[in-house]
Amino acid sequence: MFIQTESTPNPATLKFLPGQTVLDMGTADFTNPGAAATSPLAGRIFAVEGVTGVFLGNDFVTVTKAEAVLWDHLKPAILGAIMEHFQSGAPAIEGEQAVSGHAAHDGPDAAIVTQIKELLDTRVRPAVAQDGGDITFHGFDRGIVYLHMQGACAGCPSSTLTLKMGIENLLRHYIPEVIEVRPVAA
Repeated sequence: MFIQTESTPNPATLKFLPGQTVLDMGTADFTNPGAAATSPLAGRIFAVEGVTGVFLGNDFVTVTKAEAVLWDHLKPAILGAIMEHFQSGAPAIEGEQAVSGHAAHDGPDAAIVTQIKELLDTRVRPAVAQDGGDITFHGFDRGIVYLHMQGACAGCPSSTLTLKMGIENLLRHYIPEVIEVRPVAA
């Protein structure tokens, strides 16, 4: 098994590409070892000292490290943990997996929310997945879109720029009712 790595815009995060499917659908974000109880893969990665976050996508694993730890020391152990997991045959996540960002919405803004989600799914999410992250929709209220950034996007130095200059401009261009985009914590 050959696992490729890619840097991300977030220097504390590295993207690992195992060359096979990690999750069949959706994404999973684990911000601490306790949250990874349902994921044998994330659990193995959190066992590596210095790991502070694990994000699973369709064909990648994004790992965030503590600031004081160097990638040169962490990377071999993470590669080993990922390789061990895939060789074990265990699932990435046990039990039912929720799909991120697809909560139903009804009410007067339902058509606008549908447009927002469509643009996020077709234009935004594929781009942020390239950088090892994801964006999930959390709400629309009085012209303000609330989004949550995950994986490499969470805590990335350029995340505010991505939200304001990229996503906000895109949504405002296609949906005149959108005034602003704001980040939310999980």
